Amino acid sequence: MSKLHTQLTKKVWDTIYTWAVANGYGFDNAGEGKGADYPVHTVNWQDCVKWCNARSEKDGRTPCYKMKDSVYRVGDFVPELDSAANGYRLPTKTEWEYAARGGLQNYRLPWGNLISHDLANYFSVASYSDDVSPTRGYHPAYNDGVFPYTSPAGSFAANGFGLFDMAGNVTEWCWDTAGGRMSVRGGSWNDELHELRVCADRYMMPSEESNTLGFRCVCR
Repeated sequence: MSKLHTQLTKKVWDTIYTWAVANGYGFDNAGEGKGADYPVHTVNWQDCVKWCNARSEKDGRTPCYKMKDSVYRVGDFVPELDSAANGYRLPTKTEWEYAARGGLQNYRLPWGNLISHDLANYFSVASYSDDVSPTRGYHPAYNDGVFPYTSPAGSFAANGFGLFDMAGNVTEWCWDTAGGRMSVRGGSWNDELHELRVCADRYMMPSEESNTLGFRCVCR
């Protein structure tokens, strides 16, 4: 499995999105981002899986998401996953957690147990003993008074697998579902330490979107 090393940027999103809408795809959201190299946000789960299919088609790969025998391009559905396809897709939460740990075990975060603004873009509070940041609240380098306070993708050190922003910046959609909701992992610029833990598993409705939520994709 090949992994995108950073959260999906607005520049990459826009390139595929433009191709997709010209080739039969329909999205609920056009996607937003603070700059070309910042993570895309304000995309719901259906937007992300359709975007993955569009990138697969554009790159000559087999799309992973289907409705019966058709490629999933339009509508607000939960498609079937073709596990044999070599296209782009969202990671499962198990894949995501394995990737986030970067080869480490029994730690709360991708690099260890302690967190500070030197390591990630998140909301720091003193009530967590493992939050040792000398600065509190939003990350001072990205708190410019204009939401969202995201940072350019890859602004912090990579984990042991060379993956960036596996904690903080934007929360990431995953494939897994429970009770009609979809898994999100990693926490965001607006989240405290508890939500940034590698094991923290939350679920949101597939139609939800916000300026704290983006994604990354994987392929074979």
